[in-house]
Amino acid sequence: MNTANEILNDISTALQGGKAKLINELVNKALADGITAKDILEQGLLPAMDIIAEKFMNNEVYVPEVLIAARAMNVGSEILKPHLAESGVKPIGKALLGTVKGDLHDIGKNLVRMMFEGKGIEVIDLGVDVSPEQFVAAYQKEKTDIIALSALLTTTMNEMKNTVAAFTAAGIREKVTIMVGGAPVTDSFRADIGADIYTSDAASAAEAAKKAILAQKS
Repeated sequence: MNTANEILNDISTALQGGKAKLINELVNKALADGITAKDILEQGLLPAMDIIAEKFMNNEVYVPEVLIAARAMNVGSEILKPHLAESGVKPIGKALLGTVKGDLHDIGKNLVRMMFEGKGIEVIDLGVDVSPEQFVAAYQKEKTDIIALSALLTTTMNEMKNTVAAFTAAGIREKVTIMVGGAPVTDSFRADIGADIYTSDAASAAEAAKKAILAQKS
């Protein structure tokens, strides 16, 4: 019979290889063997996503491998969700994510979502072509810790500025941490529009979001 550590290592290896079907089998087996959902998440799935994120930042794996691993992560997460809820395990925080108005690109946004979830952050994904008003309305409903804005076009970057302005106009700017990212975005642009955080890729965005959430809660 496999020990708990062996099963958790197998889960990590399967996730890094993007083997969703095997993740399904292993996570269910781990639960059946009495390993807690919290341990499966924190000692199996999340460390594996950390390894993928680090490899991505070091150019050892690329977008397709990250997407495949993230799909496997989603399979494991879905199985664990009801068990985690029962045992009172909560995400470390919540993020609102969307591609700005006029921009229909979503691969970068989807990578960020998967990396956020890999850090234990719950994500409300508003999709693409999201107006400043939609971001503000969604924040007022969800009260998230992070607002993450994505843009891939130089022509839509200005919507990030408009979104920051919309939060200011609504009188809630000081309550939110606004992150910006995407191919044409730079840190000096972030500073110009008054956003809080810029990172150059999805993995470092997730790390920065986790750090910001933990700082807010400490």
